[in-house]
Amino acid sequence: MEIVCKKSGYRVVIEDCLEVKKDETVLILTDDNKTSIGKSLYEEAKIFAKEAVLMVMEPRKVSGEEPPEAVAEAMKAFDVILCPTSTSITHTNAKMNAVDAGARLASMPGITEEMFHEGAITADYKKVEELTLRLTEILSHAKTAKVIKGSYSLEMSLAGRKGIASTGIYKNPGESGNLPSGEAYIAPVEGSAHGEMLVDGSMVGVGILEIPLYMKIVDGRLVEVRGKDREKIEVLFDNERNGTLGELGIGTNHAARLTGVILEDEKIYGTVHIAFGTNTSFGGVNKADCHLDGVIINPTLYLDDLLVLKDGKMMI
Repeated sequence: MEIVCKKSGYRVVIEDCLEVKKDETVLILTDDNKTSIGKSLYEEAKIFAKEAVLMVMEPRKVSGEEPPEAVAEAMKAFDVILCPTSTSITHTNAKMNAVDAGARLASMPGITEEMFHEGAITADYKKVEELTLRLTEILSHAKTAKVIKGSYSLEMSLAGRKGIASTGIYKNPGESGNLPSGEAYIAPVEGSAHGEMLVDGSMVGVGILEIPLYMKIVDGRLVEVRGKDREKIEVLFDNERNGTLGELGIGTNHAARLTGVILEDEKIYGTVHIAFGTNTSFGGVNKADCHLDGVIINPTLYLDDLLVLKDGKMMI
């Protein structure tokens, strides 16, 4: 009987998703809460890379907060960067500058050791890539978006904005995204969003939502939140930039589960997520102190007049 040894999730990341080569340098950037994951990725990276480096920093207070200046400077010198961190550095200047310098970067905010064995990281990434690219193309050509959840709806302008594909496969210089991944997303035009929405899956800063959060958005900004644990996202009311609707995303990963960790939750096939705060790293102009995502389960989504999702079912 032939025995097939399944690759570890750590090796899938290094060998398949980033395709690290023998002449490349790899930086594993982690923090005090994720050092065990950082060390595991570091050990795998050493097998494939010319040089691997492990850097540990203090956890950032919120997603979107910049890493230390010395870390940001170092990031620009590496070919490949993996970031298993407590909060997301995806929407930071440090990430943008490293990618502009040619690094390919995978951000892994909130990732757990369990997630390297179950769920989104085990997906068929060729299928994820195919659907993600198709949705990204539709986003790029759409001028408007409308999300419907029950009796609530939220509309926004996408005019002049380009969709971004986070496929989980980053093999070329300057490519970046989350791991595990599977989403097509876009920066709506700031100030254009208006309506009401129920975020009922999970929310950064809260986790899985026992009771949905009601949100009201006027002129692109969050003006009201009602529901349990509202106080945990109070940072969104610190200033107008933090409360600006900065992202619309669509999950494309069949293997993703609702875990309370936004890294996986926002990738769930057939979900929509909205985020408030910084969006300068993917085509927006809003630089805030944070970037907080909320996942909407089984939504209906129109891009212009095209029905993309109906109650969570993909219609394209």
